[in-house]
Amino acid sequence: MIPLTYSLHQIDNPTNFDFCPNAYSRFKFGDDLEARAFGEALAAGFIRDRLTGIGALDQMVVISSPYAFIPTATFAMKNYFVYTLNRWLAEHGHPVVEETKVHRTVTYKEDYGALSAEERLSLIGNDSFHIDRHFLEGKTLIFLDDIRITGSHERMILKMAEAYQLKNPMHLLYFAELVNRDIHPKIENFLNYHEVKSVFDLMPIISSANFCFNTRIVKYILNCDSNSCRIFLQQCKEAFVSRLYDLALGNNYHTIASYSENLDLIKNYLNNKNYKLI
Repeated sequence: MIPLTYSLHQIDNPTNFDFCPNAYSRFKFGDDLEARAFGEALAAGFIRDRLTGIGALDQMVVISSPYAFIPTATFAMKNYFVYTLNRWLAEHGHPVVEETKVHRTVTYKEDYGALSAEERLSLIGNDSFHIDRHFLEGKTLIFLDDIRITGSHERMILKMAEAYQLKNPMHLLYFAELVNRDIHPKIENFLNYHEVKSVFDLMPIISSANFCFNTRIVKYILNCDSNSCRIFLQQCKEAFVSRLYDLALGNNYHTIASYSENLDLIKNYLNNKNYKLI
């Protein structure tokens, strides 16, 4: 098994990118319009550079980045990648894609994008990934992620593939990849927070009709200071807060001590709509 990698954009300059950093930041915090643009662009590039003119294609399975209960931002991008790819496959007489999930078991509060390569590998090395091996037999695997910085997640995927003895043809696809190793991995957080500097910068995203929850925004709200969280909750609709709480519980965030204060605020908000946060 020799995996093939593909990245639509290459990052070789810490201040100059061939995609919009603000759009990327909004995407990471749940802007589904940006997820659509990124997913469609990645599919178009993959079709153009890797699929066109190669003849018959085996059944493909698209697999988004691993998650437990709350999907990652990549999951939203994956949806539009699949829609775009399926249209091309159907038009050219190929089978449309199937999907499956990589399950992960460890929840952590650390901001992954701020870590060095060694810290990332140490953190994610405590995790374990699981997949349905029998469902994948005889199929081409397409693992999708939004960005490749140090390759730690990729190594975990390949470790899983080895453990499950996967012999499938495999593609590792990224919207962007850091190719200049002189740039510190924290460039990821430079992009993640390019437009979101505080919890209040989330309001234009979550108040739009194109918002979708992901792990990043849930963790960001739970991790902000309690005074900001109080004020932020006052500006949110009840349906948003209710969904936020349910997702946090589903991802076991109530077991993380540093999230407890803000989770209590959310719980009180839901239990008593007139609870005075300030």
